[in-house]
Amino acid sequence: MPTQETLYNVANRVATITLNRPDKLNAWTAVMESEVRSHMENAEQDDEVRVIVVTGAGRGFCAGADMSLLSAVAERGLGNRGREQVLRDGANRREGVAPDFQKKYSYFPAIGKPVIAAINGPVVGLGLVITLYCDLRLASDASRFSTTFARRGLIAEYGMAWMLPRIIGIANALDLLLSARTIDAAEALRMGLVNRVFPQETFLEKVQEFAQELASTVSPRSLRIIKRQVYEAMSQPLGEAFDISVREMMACFRTEDFKEGVAHFMEKRPAAFTGK
Repeated sequence: MPTQETLYNVANRVATITLNRPDKLNAWTAVMESEVRSHMENAEQDDEVRVIVVTGAGRGFCAGADMSLLSAVAERGLGNRGREQVLRDGANRREGVAPDFQKKYSYFPAIGKPVIAAINGPVVGLGLVITLYCDLRLASDASRFSTTFARRGLIAEYGMAWMLPRIIGIANALDLLLSARTIDAAEALRMGLVNRVFPQETFLEKVQEFAQELASTVSPRSLRIIKRQVYEAMSQPLGEAFDISVREMMACFRTEDFKEGVAHFMEKRPAAFTGK
């Protein structure tokens, strides 16, 4: 299906979703939101896809919500239709998924495949929110990060006050949220906001290498279950998480991927995981 504000490509078991409004630094719109959700659902259902990468076209990842929309709200107010759009959940209801991970942007953790934010340049406000719901954040050394909300008379939007402290700690989260200052990739790495930083010149190549390594050397079944374990454990006591891990471990012993995991190691050859 043709898209207006995003691109979608699958190669080497990696689906790449590109925010494609480079002239606007990929500022977020309702159209973009809908297209990204559709791409995510397609990637999750596609057996050829094992890893999902989200990045931006041009020199930035995402400059936050489109400022023309915010200007209109500042001048005329949100209105009933606008309030409904902000409040509505952006994801389809999914059986067996916690309500926390069925919201407008918080559905990324419920996708059964790793989602990597490839932050190729500035990422601000709502754009930063989007990256927090990704499983991993890889940044170019040209990236810049800002919550920006407090400098627009806004607050920590869309669950950011819950996610950001869990990623970088309360003190660092308050620093970024209260000051709304801009930090560079090196400081983001020190805080733990990003997992790795690559040179801008080779950034997309390095991201694809990283994603393809996950796609080819790790069991997709293991990735799916580990991801679910980590996010569900955020609201579980240790004892419950421990018991679940034991049950999942016992179930692994009956799978093709477990047998392949042992076989390829013993036979000193590349893995050929099926996800079964």
